[in-house]
Amino acid sequence: MESESVNESRGQGGHEGLVHAVSGRPLEVEKRIVLCADDYGMSAGVSDAVIQLGRQRVLNATSAMVLAPRWPEDARRLAELRGSLDVGLHLDWTSAFAQTAGHGMALGAAMRRALLGGFDKRAAQGEIERQLDAFEAAWAAPPDHIDGHQHVQQFAGIRQALIEVLARRYGAQSPWLRVSRPAGQRLGLKSKIISALGANALTAASGRAGVPVSQALSGIYGFDAKAGLYARHMAQWLAEAPDGAVLMCHPSTEAEPGDEIGPARVRELEFLASPAFADQLQVAGIRLTRGSEVF
Repeated sequence: MESESVNESRGQGGHEGLVHAVSGRPLEVEKRIVLCADDYGMSAGVSDAVIQLGRQRVLNATSAMVLAPRWPEDARRLAELRGSLDVGLHLDWTSAFAQTAGHGMALGAAMRRALLGGFDKRAAQGEIERQLDAFEAAWAAPPDHIDGHQHVQQFAGIRQALIEVLARRYGAQSPWLRVSRPAGQRLGLKSKIISALGANALTAASGRAGVPVSQALSGIYGFDAKAGLYARHMAQWLAEAPDGAVLMCHPSTEAEPGDEIGPARVRELEFLASPAFADQLQVAGIRLTRGSEVF
């Protein structure tokens, strides 16, 4: 299909003959973007969507929720894509899975704790180790990267614990970290809050420890699910994202009962799998690439 052929030609590094699909004008690839699907293992629909987009060679990365009961089974399903995309840990403190596990809490409570003294570092280290153990037990390899469900990887207490665990556990071979620092010139309130909860602090701590990080995050929006809006969001993200930005997405083949962003997930998959997305990449001069090749 069209989206596959465009991405495949880019992925092999042969850009000399790239032309705009409509005008026929030669295009120069200017920016590398890591397209990462979050929440792998959360549900059958999410995992199915990730595998579908991975087979189409649209995705460069996915982040797994290892506290989900599906994770061991879905890790086996993901094995067919090993080596073609980065597979990372979606560190979890706020999902229903984390709350069932005993350490989790609602996002609002987690934000308050981060702002009012932070999480207990020793307890956070133990939980990070447990989630890394669960990841490696099913995937039989360390994660290529680490980020956080609802950006908890940069919350106070958790970020310090995370850096220390990575330095001790992986040394110079540490996975790269996603820093949730929103890209773009016109940041909304949601983007500003995400960044204020620890983007600069995580970047600084990672630099001192020699842990590689991404520098910018795109894909932040209000999960409005109206037809056409996601395409317009994507055009803006691709235009504004700097080279090496991570663009997060949350696709699913179906809207699960109780999932507040379920309809938006379905819209995301429809667009990302379409020729329209491939054309946006071409117009914007984007080369999709794995984070492990950039950071």
